[in-house]
Amino acid sequence: MAVGIFDSGLGGLTVLDAVSKRLPEVPFVYFGDNAHAPYGVRDAEDIYNLTTAAVERLWEAGCDLVILACNTASAAALRRMQESWVPPEKRVLGVFVPLIEALTERQWGDNSPPREVGVKHVALFATPATVRSRAFQRELAFRAIGVDVEAQPCGGLVDAIEDGDEILAEAMVRSHVEALLRRMPEPEAAILGCTHYPLMEEAFQAALGPQVKVFSQANLVAASLEDYLKRHPKMRGPGEESLFLTTGDPARVSDKATRFLRRKITFQAA
Repeated sequence: MAVGIFDSGLGGLTVLDAVSKRLPEVPFVYFGDNAHAPYGVRDAEDIYNLTTAAVERLWEAGCDLVILACNTASAAALRRMQESWVPPEKRVLGVFVPLIEALTERQWGDNSPPREVGVKHVALFATPATVRSRAFQRELAFRAIGVDVEAQPCGGLVDAIEDGDEILAEAMVRSHVEALLRRMPEPEAAILGCTHYPLMEEAFQAALGPQVKVFSQANLVAASLEDYLKRHPKMRGPGEESLFLTTGDPARVSDKATRFLRRKITFQAA
């Protein structure tokens, strides 16, 4: 048994890389649903069905704890899964809450009433499905008041990143940032609301300017997972080897993942 990490494609590898560095003794099973990526253009029901199928596969692999390292799945499916689908002995966690708690300077697990925070104007860059869900705004409202969020759906950016087209991806980042700045000229903070986007963090920062604090998820999720496993050590499991699973072509996905992380990654068919 190990800890499961799920993403619709390769973006979750940014989370895997961060948690592996922070928790080198913990084995992980990574599941990429590459055959159905990207999720950001799918409707909520489709995302829910694909996500639950992937989580079930990770449970079969011995992962009682699964991290949805996919903002679209976290936004469109997680609440429904937790309320009516996940059995008591399993845990499925998302990537939104650690990010919001960092933004609002709240401790992990702080469930006190919402309060005013220092940041008032926040730019959110995410997939179209994540933006439609308004999940980020809903989770933020549980913890903070008086924060204005302007969301920019970044259609096509995940595809460019997955295809390794850095020139196109950088051009798309500039275009999406310009579109948002027309609606919110002076954001104080920016959220990269997709686990693919940390790969383009420098491009986002350059387009936004040095005065905007850019929040990326991978390291925040890693810190939160470390804290969670300290409080729930049995969820770590006795597993010793990491595993990479994909619904896509293992050879092709392995090649892309190796380029992503700059180390050899070998996927198996899920």
